[in-house]
Amino acid sequence: MFTSLQLLLPLLLIFLNLLTTVISNDRQILLNFKSSLHYSNSNLFHTWNETNSACTFTGITCNAVNSVSEINLSDQNLSGLLPLHSICNLQSLQKLELGFNSFYGRVSQDIRNCVNLKFLDLGNNGFSGPFPDISPLNKLQYLFLNQSGFSGTFPWQSLLNMTGLLQLSVGDNPFDLTPFPNEVLSLKKLNWLYLTNCSLGGKVPVGIGNLTELTELEFSENSLTGEFPAEIGNLQKLWQLAFYNNSFTGKLPIGLRNLTNLENFDGSKNNLEGDLSELRFLNNLVTLQLFENSFSGEIPIEFGEFKKLVNVSLYRNMLTGPIPEKIGSWAEFNFIDVSENLLTGSIPPYMCSKGNMQALLMLQNKLSGEIPSTYGNCLTLKRFRVNNNSLSGVVPPKIWGLPNAEIIDIELNQLQGSISPDIKNAKNLAQIYVNKNRLVGEIPQEITQATSLVTIDLSENQFSGNIPEGIGNLKQLGSLHLQNNKLFGSIPDSLGSCNSLIDIDLSRNSFSQQIPSSLGSLPALNSLNLSQNELSGEIPASIAFLRLSLFDLSYNRLTGPIPQTLIIEAYNGSLTGNTGLCSVNAIGSFLTCSSGSGMSKDVKTLTICSMVGLVLLLCLTALYLKKKKKKDEKKRFGRGRSLKEESWDLKSFHVLSFTEDEILDSIKQENLIGQGGSGNVYKVTLSNGKHLAVKHIWNTDFSARNNSWSSTPMLAKRGGRNKSKEFDAEVEALSSIRHMNVVKLYCSITSEDSSLLVYEYMPNGSLWDRLHTSNKMDLDWETRYEIAVGAAKGLEYLHHGCERPVIHRDVKSSNILLDEFLKPRIADFGLAKIVQANVGKDSTHIIAGTHGYIAPEYGYTYKVNEKSDVYSFGVVLMELVTGKRAIEPEFGESKDIVHWVHKKAQRKESFRSAVESIIPEIYKEEACKVLRVSVLCTATLPALRPSMKSVVQMLVDAEPCKLVGIVISKDRSGNKIGVNDAK
Repeated sequence: MFTSLQLLLPLLLIFLNLLTTVISNDRQILLNFKSSLHYSNSNLFHTWNETNSACTFTGITCNAVNSVSEINLSDQNLSGLLPLHSICNLQSLQKLELGFNSFYGRVSQDIRNCVNLKFLDLGNNGFSGPFPDISPLNKLQYLFLNQSGFSGTFPWQSLLNMTGLLQLSVGDNPFDLTPFPNEVLSLKKLNWLYLTNCSLGGKVPVGIGNLTELTELEFSENSLTGEFPAEIGNLQKLWQLAFYNNSFTGKLPIGLRNLTNLENFDGSKNNLEGDLSELRFLNNLVTLQLFENSFSGEIPIEFGEFKKLVNVSLYRNMLTGPIPEKIGSWAEFNFIDVSENLLTGSIPPYMCSKGNMQALLMLQNKLSGEIPSTYGNCLTLKRFRVNNNSLSGVVPPKIWGLPNAEIIDIELNQLQGSISPDIKNAKNLAQIYVNKNRLVGEIPQEITQATSLVTIDLSENQFSGNIPEGIGNLKQLGSLHLQNNKLFGSIPDSLGSCNSLIDIDLSRNSFSQQIPSSLGSLPALNSLNLSQNELSGEIPASIAFLRLSLFDLSYNRLTGPIPQTLIIEAYNGSLTGNTGLCSVNAIGSFLTCSSGSGMSKDVKTLTICSMVGLVLLLCLTALYLKKKKKKDEKKRFGRGRSLKEESWDLKSFHVLSFTEDEILDSIKQENLIGQGGSGNVYKVTLSNGKHLAVKHIWNTDFSARNNSWSSTPMLAKRGGRNKSKEFDAEVEALSSIRHMNVVKLYCSITSEDSSLLVYEYMPNGSLWDRLHTSNKMDLDWETRYEIAVGAAKGLEYLHHGCERPVIHRDVKSSNILLDEFLKPRIADFGLAKIVQANVGKDSTHIIAGTHGYIAPEYGYTYKVNEKSDVYSFGVVLMELVTGKRAIEPEFGESKDIVHWVHKKAQRKESFRSAVESIIPEIYKEEACKVLRVSVLCTATLPALRPSMKSVVQMLVDAEPCKLVGIVISKDRSGNKIGVNDAK
């Protein structure tokens, strides 16, 4: 008779055998998984081998029966396709954590087999295509897919089975535009919901108020509209609520006062209005961000009693009244930005009482009173900006010496006092703006010890004495404005040691003696204004070598011959008021130099060099034109053949809603909308009503092109019809660009003889059309400004945002396309050059571009870089402001808009007249700011042109003011500090 032990023993052996098999299978599955990965950390998988148990593998956790239950390999620099077909064979797997890696490709349907998963994190990767329906994963409690590259339509319906979901994060993915998903509203256990930047539109349903377990709710950077739902007030457990950068309207709803646990509140960049009274009960707030709305009324006095508050951003609203005196005095307050409102009263004195404040930004209000002396002891302060108010009294001396301050901006006030010697302690100070105040005294010698200074603007005060001799120590100094003071003495020769100087204005003072010749050695100098002083002696020959966009020595006591290179039309008037000057050729009102006062040896040498250089330039130009003439476009091949007779290969770069046949069927004469040197452009209307633009390019050599309509990478290999590998690589790189201001390339369809490139369709054509043709549509200034900023950001992305910089090489108004909302897209990459890692940025050997937009360095070198694009973009800015084309008969023979604008730039009145007459007077000053940016962009020497990053910042600084009655200073708050800026 068998005992019970004897009966159980076979079963136990069977179980152990099965368990051993499962454990062995788990190890093999993991080893297969490892073999499909790319990784750089060799130690990561050191334990992953045939001899170790899977439970000892790094990143692996097993359950009680030694079966793999968790995989945690997040943030390990892994890449490759995700082999879910093997991972989902792990029968006990409950947690899969692979976030913060570089996985790519599509996530396969095999993920549906991971039915026991409770935790899934694929966030922060580089996947593509849509995310699959995961309805079978009904045990999920945590789902993180944010910022992973998924596109198309997200399978919201699959969430209906996941009633136990606690945290859902799918934001920062370029999904198709869709209404706020009602499926989310059934997830009653959610405590964290992150839907930021995932293309949600329409209104937020009132059912959001049913998710009462939420502690974090974010749906910022979408296209949500309507009034903000009052039902949010039901979510009393919330500690974070963010909905910035949407299009919400109306007032903050009654009921927000119930969110007494709220610590972080961000509703910035919407269209909200009304007052802030509903927030006065939220006394646990740590950060409050409501900038760029239309709020009015006073800042609730209760804010001054909030014990946890450390960050406040309320700039660009219409708030009035005083700032609560005790605001920021309780916690380790970090920053406040209430700029560009209508606030009155004084600056609260206690915000740095805990010694942690980094930014005080209150520019462009109506504040009065003195600057509190307490901020002179705020050693952590980096940004102190109170410009354009009505502040008075003496500037606290210790303010000048704040050791961490990067910018001190007090311009456009009624402040008194002097710059104290404490400034020697300001080792991080980069910018100082004190212009248009009532400051007195000498510029202290100690300012030369603030060696990080880039910008000094002390203009329009009552400073006296000399410029400190040691100013040459400021090696990073780029701009020096001391005009309209009471300074005297000589201009220090050491100023010529500041090799970064771009802009010098010492006009309207009492400087005397000679102009130091060292100024002529400044390599980057673009603007020099020494007018209305008492300078004497001859003009240094070295000055004549400079190539300046602004040059003014008028109304001094200069004598002797005028260097020949300064006698040009662009500098007309820049030497008037110097009765002792003479010229060899008897120009204008100047006396003719006598034989004894003829050209000096230096001037003669300069004249000869200039003539030789001119002859050389003419020879090079003639050679270029001769070579260009020989490059006739070859006769196109195969015009009569049916496209469908060819064999085509489709390569998609986005999820496609159309077929190859739909595109091929539309390439016919009646759909032709444009022609260019490298192919024809067709408008394609899909069955769903959507429009596309398709460019048909024959695989032949088109090294020189005319105007074309759309973005077109060169398809041809030089000298033949076969596509080059370089073309494939370049198209692939350009197709990876994802930027709202660069035209979207959906796919390429290629055959042996020709290729098709399929783009998004731009219904408003090009900027050229809107400015210059019969389709001209009057563009108001705000629209022009938005086009300028958007196009600049697109170029900035190409130059600085791509893994390998892209040089466009054909920037012009006809290659800036406009969508249905007149938002710009950079297009036509037919001449673009992607900078290879092993090739210098300036290594490209094709004459490229369009007459009128081509940078002058093309005349003497083939080596061009991003600065050539900057020049061309400067021409576009000139078109936007003046309304004129790049080449106009009125500019004169061999002259273009750049020459015309630079000439206008010599006189303020003349410069203002360059602005197109249809732009209202209220915007003329902002238009002039943009035109000044264009002058910098079109400097003759590439090194003098700003980068596109700098161009974007300068354009942001020139934004038109939307608040009537507010005077805009020249330096707007371009570097806001806030929660959003850190994201």
